[in-house]
Amino acid sequence: MNIFDFKMVMGQRPGGEEAPREKVIRPGKPRGGPVTRVLVSLLVTLVFGSVYFYFKLPALNIHNRELYSFVILLCVVFSVCMVLLQGFRAGSVKEYMTYTKKNLAVPLILLILAVVVIIAGSLFGLVIFRAKAYSELMPMNTGDFASEVSEIGWNQIPLLDENSANNLANRKLGELSDLVSQFAVDDSSAQINYQGHPVRLNYLNYNDFFKWWNNRGDGIPAYVRIDMRTQEVEVVRLEEGIKYSPSEYFSRDLMRHLRFSYPTLMFDDVNFEINDDGTPYWIASVIEKRIGLFDGTDISGAVLVNAVTGETEYYDIEDVPTWVDRVYSADLIVAQYDYYGEYHNGFWNSLFGQKDCTETTDGYNFIAQDDDVWVYTGVTSVTGDRGNIGFILVNQRTKEAHYYSCAGAEEYSAMSSAEGAVQQFSYGATFPLLLNISDQPTYFMALKDAAGLVKMYAMVNVQQYQIVATGNTVADCQKRYHELLVENQILSDEEIKEPEPEEKAVSVSGKVEEIRSADMDGNTVYFLKLEKGKVYYMVSAKDYPMAVILDAGDHITITHYPTEDELIEAESFEMK
Repeated sequence: MNIFDFKMVMGQRPGGEEAPREKVIRPGKPRGGPVTRVLVSLLVTLVFGSVYFYFKLPALNIHNRELYSFVILLCVVFSVCMVLLQGFRAGSVKEYMTYTKKNLAVPLILLILAVVVIIAGSLFGLVIFRAKAYSELMPMNTGDFASEVSEIGWNQIPLLDENSANNLANRKLGELSDLVSQFAVDDSSAQINYQGHPVRLNYLNYNDFFKWWNNRGDGIPAYVRIDMRTQEVEVVRLEEGIKYSPSEYFSRDLMRHLRFSYPTLMFDDVNFEINDDGTPYWIASVIEKRIGLFDGTDISGAVLVNAVTGETEYYDIEDVPTWVDRVYSADLIVAQYDYYGEYHNGFWNSLFGQKDCTETTDGYNFIAQDDDVWVYTGVTSVTGDRGNIGFILVNQRTKEAHYYSCAGAEEYSAMSSAEGAVQQFSYGATFPLLLNISDQPTYFMALKDAAGLVKMYAMVNVQQYQIVATGNTVADCQKRYHELLVENQILSDEEIKEPEPEEKAVSVSGKVEEIRSADMDGNTVYFLKLEKGKVYYMVSAKDYPMAVILDAGDHITITHYPTEDELIEAESFEMK
């Protein structure tokens, strides 16, 4: 070989310049035949899809966006496997790409179809095209507040918000050494009606995986029930433990149990409730999409899961048992009303002119009525002023909705008024509860100190929020509120209604052991403790002047309504 031939072989021209090289694809060795490669790719995709489904649990429903994302992901996994297994078999990039597209035609078509369905389905549900359908998600009835919202006695008013209930539940669990080391109270508590009374429920979670491992055979042995009237906390122990819950693992995980039982159903909130016998259930609301392919979220029914046995049963919305209180979540109810308030006069009106456009205020609360739980929230103009034009009540089981026209203060203005009435204590007000007090829409709220403990109560008139009554007890607060209604000529003495409490008054007699007094709103109130007693009875000098001359050792009789409070308002007082 001469030097010329040697340089050409080495890629150089005879003058020392490099000769141009051809683009050559080095052929790779394919791994198996075509059928083998497809089968292996399918197997890998199937394993990946099974693992993904087990942990992510997407509903196999055409109205579920996650299903199409799942399909796209499977197509990508299959395609990557095919590319890795087939090797480089073409002599050029163009030939290789042609060969690859031919072998991956099916997954590519599925991927494109999934993307097209997501885009088209989303477009068909845009509010600009379907404003009327969005506004009709929640049929709204106009109601009369005084006749439709019943008055309740002061000893039936729910006194606890969610944070206070959680604190009480954690404190109670901390007293039980056999439970506190293994379980933790869940952060959320659900308000329901139980045997005609408003209560809050907290379920327990395993503290960690190892606590689950040690207790999985017996399950979670109890739940916490809190009476919202008396603030009494009870840890309800079960004969057989809860074996299906959010803190379980593997097949007993609540959402996995639901998904494997109903692979096509889409679920909204899953709530913890008890039936009239105290048996714990999970109430899983079933979603339907009423606008386009993916929008217009509503509820079509519910799946009831026995938390102990895992037995499940589906009910259409009209057949859900009456003991169930929460099927429609408060967030869904608020969202549906906002659609109604904003779009009932059309999409363009919501942007220009905004005639009769309304929206809910920030926050909501719950009212127990007719053995159901109703969501309350205020309604205000979209212009963002500081006043309400009305409010809505919506049944969480049936979605029966009522609008009540009532111009007045929005909730946070009322909270500020209540806090201002006791500004010397720096108490914070809870989000208000709407009550009917002598046919007057009234905000009721608890006043809490920096530690989160309830110290006082306040009532604020919705229409005239400068009328604020406070008291150390609910009865005292309501009495003062009635006095203010009369003083401000909103009602006469004859129009004041004193609802009869459900429980009858009881009488106690004994010798006075201790006497204390305090000035409250310009009136002297005496706090009397009887011998061998643990509570103080509150007697107003204004109502009972003879209390001024009381001495320790005097014998008295006091009538009051049953309560768990340590300060009890006297309904009647007699010296002997």
